[in-house]
Amino acid sequence: MTKLGTFLKRKAVNKSQVSRRTGINKQRLSELSINEKTKLRADELYLIAMAIEVDACELLEYVCGDLELKKENK
Repeated sequence: MTKLGTFLKRKAVNKSQVSRRTGINKQRLSELSINEKTKLRADELYLIAMAIEVDACELLEYVCGDLELKKENK
């Protein structure tokens, strides 16, 4: 399960309702929730956040909070 999938599960989100509200089809939402290799686009993240009534920054932080910049070699 992806971080987005975990977030949606934790919030007990109805994916069918999110699909209707965002225009993102249910198959795409399932892929975003299950497949680690599927890339979440910024517009999708923003629409999902609006549909589930959370701050987009909160969702972004949860989904991408573990990313780090590469260390520079000096």
